[in-house]
Amino acid sequence: MCGIGGVLHCDPSRPVNPEVLVAMAAIQSHRGPDGCGWKVVSDRGVGFAHARLAIIDLNPERGRQPFTSRDGQYTIAHNGEFYDYKRLRADLTSRGYRFDTKSDTELLLHLSDRFGLEGALPHLRGEFGFAVYDKAADRLTLVRDRFGVKPLYWTLTPEGFVFGSEIKVLFAHPAVKRRFSAQGLYHQLMQTMVPGTTAFEGINAVQPGQMVIVERQNTELKVRTKQYWDLNFPLMSDRQPRLEDEFYIEELRRYFVEAIQLKLEADVPVACYLSGGIDSCTILGIAAACQQSPVKAFTIGFDDADYDETAISQEMAQAVGADQDIVRINGGQLYEHFAQTIWHTERSIYNTFTIAKMLLSKHVHDCGYRVVMTGEGSDELFAGYPQLRLDMIRYGMDDSTPEERADLEAWLQESNRLFKGNLLANNPLSDPALTDLIGFTPSSLQSWLSSAAYVSNLLHPDLRAATRDYSPGAAIASALDPSQIEGRHALDKAQYVWIKTQFESQVLGWAGDRVDMANSMEARPPFLDHPLVEFAVKLPPALRFRGYQDKFVLREAMRNLLPKALYERQKFAFMAPPSHTDMEKQKAMRVLADTYLSKQAIDAAGLLDIAGVQQVLKQHESANTPDAERVRLDAIINHLLSVQMMHEHFVAKDVPSQARDRAQELGWNAHQQRQYAHSER
Repeated sequence: MCGIGGVLHCDPSRPVNPEVLVAMAAIQSHRGPDGCGWKVVSDRGVGFAHARLAIIDLNPERGRQPFTSRDGQYTIAHNGEFYDYKRLRADLTSRGYRFDTKSDTELLLHLSDRFGLEGALPHLRGEFGFAVYDKAADRLTLVRDRFGVKPLYWTLTPEGFVFGSEIKVLFAHPAVKRRFSAQGLYHQLMQTMVPGTTAFEGINAVQPGQMVIVERQNTELKVRTKQYWDLNFPLMSDRQPRLEDEFYIEELRRYFVEAIQLKLEADVPVACYLSGGIDSCTILGIAAACQQSPVKAFTIGFDDADYDETAISQEMAQAVGADQDIVRINGGQLYEHFAQTIWHTERSIYNTFTIAKMLLSKHVHDCGYRVVMTGEGSDELFAGYPQLRLDMIRYGMDDSTPEERADLEAWLQESNRLFKGNLLANNPLSDPALTDLIGFTPSSLQSWLSSAAYVSNLLHPDLRAATRDYSPGAAIASALDPSQIEGRHALDKAQYVWIKTQFESQVLGWAGDRVDMANSMEARPPFLDHPLVEFAVKLPPALRFRGYQDKFVLREAMRNLLPKALYERQKFAFMAPPSHTDMEKQKAMRVLADTYLSKQAIDAAGLLDIAGVQQVLKQHESANTPDAERVRLDAIINHLLSVQMMHEHFVAKDVPSQARDRAQELGWNAHQQRQYAHSER
């Protein structure tokens, strides 16, 4: 895993400044502390930058990017991992291709030569974000992995096209403007983003499974996008006759074991994150069976028994002989590291568990590890979240009686009461645009759409006027592909919408890659191995949620691996205790509010309305406010703090100067960090 960046000028004769490329690499040195590389394609106005985290091929020279093919046709900068690379390398070698490194990145050069870039993509298995310049076609292509595990952003300036692994990489370029968009800020305050957008004006995200293709015609850049992969839940009319449960259980076991075996491949030790959920526990169990020595497992422990999962994680660690390390975190620590976390997430957060995750990744890094396996994706594939199960109960159980559905819904609401007002909306909500597209408004969006009622009063009057007629539900609906929703089962629809919205920007983003890579930690999610996913989307809905049991097929496949208490346990969302649950946490939150939500700070940023902010803080403090409402207000306050911190980090500060200073601190410059390319060997 690494960090990439680069530019494509409108005018090919305009030279690329290598010092800017080095600064773009330096500002993301947390993603790649092991070295900097840059490459300018002469007389083409193209430049690439790379900050390296060495995982495969630890040789500091062989693995240095960017890579250029021997004939000079392709130049590539790559962040991520291509799994199954040894088999692919052996196959290509047998066909006469010569490899000069052991790096998985070099695969792409030869696969592109053999199949063309687009033809090479089906052969890539893993998580990645990369850029390829095709000299003959004068074409730059950005590619993001199928789920968006690895981030990748782009923007257009008067000078040309700028891209990078993080938004701050784009902001390190002097030509890129740094300002919030009115709609982007609106979504920061309600949590759910419109796919492909960010908080900032003109800054776009490459979407999961997408190519962004930039072609130069004279001195004009043409940008288009193309979806190369999507989930493709089957149409109801195309679903095959259901087979016996045992068939699906055996197939899932086969795909899952293979995914873990592939993700254990590295030239450095691989550890596991371990919570009290079956996702991380099953990964740990299979990983322990694959290795000769005990697996290292890292767990977060909270100081609130309602949210702490250490006891059950310890039971799993003992069952498989893992070497467990529990990191105890209290609420005060979380707020102390809030601002630092926002520097890395580059978007608002609603719960401080992402801060806990960043502290965990720091501890793992300090223990000498730089690769961990994680359980992300299981809840998405097997309907583990209560929101998904609620939609199944309400809209996907036609064969059940109204009484049976009512009983299941009452059980679900009661067993997830801690998350009322957060994961589950206080009251049902129907958004016209989403309901028109999907047939219902997914429960995963209802809580955040409910929060939108607060947003207008929280915005600065100018921004309030700019969003007066704005509909967040309509904006989200317009970004979804109707052909992937029409004719699907209700649970498939709910899962698809969650994966395209919350999963990419939240679970994989600010709770995943961004806080892991903040400490140079590569996280690998076996559940997102795409052959496993392509099997999972075809599972009958009743194999995902049956009776009172979530993730039924996974539980059955791993039943003999799990302790009885864990096998029988319902999904529990990994979250930190909200601030109102403890006086010390509330004090720590108020310290931040006094700094970032003061009248002086709000006036300086020009984003928020001081009266609206004070009303939220007052209501949150009131003993008369119901707990479910305080949970929602806690999330809104976290959003308010976040956007003020984002303004301080990315708008108020001179980011290009900050990037140059960081390069100087690291000793990275265009003279010492020589231009490097594979073809020069």
